[in-house]
Amino acid sequence: MTRVSVLIAEDHQEMRENIRRILEPEFEVVGAVGDGQTLIDEATRIDPDVLLVDIFMPPTNGIEAVTQLRKKGSTARVVFLTVEEDPNWVRAALRAGGLGYVIKMSMAAELQTAIRDACVGRVFVSSSICIR
Repeated sequence: MTRVSVLIAEDHQEMRENIRRILEPEFEVVGAVGDGQTLIDEATRIDPDVLLVDIFMPPTNGIEAVTQLRKKGSTARVVFLTVEEDPNWVRAALRAGGLGYVIKMSMAAELQTAIRDACVGRVFVSSSICIR
């Protein structure tokens, strides 16, 4: 059985490395990019199973990058990873096609579960967030 392929989009190098360490025991990390435009380019080229996307990246933020990828026909499952706990951002991320929304402070405990859930079409939102 092949492992789920994940492309990481996060603008901080150290955070990309931490994410990779969390994911590699279970998933195949096929790339890590530092901005939204490179995410669009690499996701189109690689066609991973899952995109793990930081919301706040230059020059194109994660939500806009995912929106553009959807317009190009990408069917990759999307999990957003962010520090933002505002329910309005959660709603925007889910409207853009995200199936997961993980707070960075919780990523060690929740990231793998969020990706597993996204792979089977289930929505995952960090337990610290209350959406009404």
